[in-house]
Amino acid sequence: MELEVLKIDGSKSGKKVTLEEQVFGIEPNDHAVYLDVIQYLANQRHGNAKTKDRSEIAHSTKKLGRQKGGGGARHGSLKANIFVGGGRVFGPVPRFYHNKLNKKVKALARKSALTYKAQENAIIILEPFTMDAPKTKELLAINNAIKAGDRKVLYVLPQNSTNIYLSSRNLPQVNVLSVDEINTYAIMNANTLVLVDGVQDILAERNMR
Repeated sequence: MELEVLKIDGSKSGKKVTLEEQVFGIEPNDHAVYLDVIQYLANQRHGNAKTKDRSEIAHSTKKLGRQKGGGGARHGSLKANIFVGGGRVFGPVPRFYHNKLNKKVKALARKSALTYKAQENAIIILEPFTMDAPKTKELLAINNAIKAGDRKVLYVLPQNSTNIYLSSRNLPQVNVLSVDEINTYAIMNANTLVLVDGVQDILAERNMR
């Protein structure tokens, strides 16, 4: 697949690049994508939710009333879950959500995600650019010039750029990652994938191993 490299003003640079078929043109594997996305989302969870059960509540252990003859239900403790301030039954406890996925499955998932974007004609190759300072207006102008649209856009840079990243933070539809940080979830979550020229070669080299 051959794509034009665009300048930051949206015009064609005159250069064309070819996307590697073994990375951007494979037979997509939906199950691999599913497993990788599920793993990514699970690994974002802290698993810190915790409530106290009745054994952890600080209350008197005195029986509330006589067992019989009171005219009401029998109760042995204010710690019971039916009372305000009582313990919770089967409440959440801290747990570890992280799970692992084989490298080959993750690589297949990434290639499948990149292939989907190529099939949807949702990949834009942009000439390398830098920003001297964080400027949201400048990044928004680039986004509009290359017609990335108002939908979710993922910019993939060859290396981290603090200024470009900070410029994107006030644009809810724009996400910026380096090629080292890219993952299947980020690719699939974006409507348009903007690769800075050179990134496509790095992705091809890493995912063809």
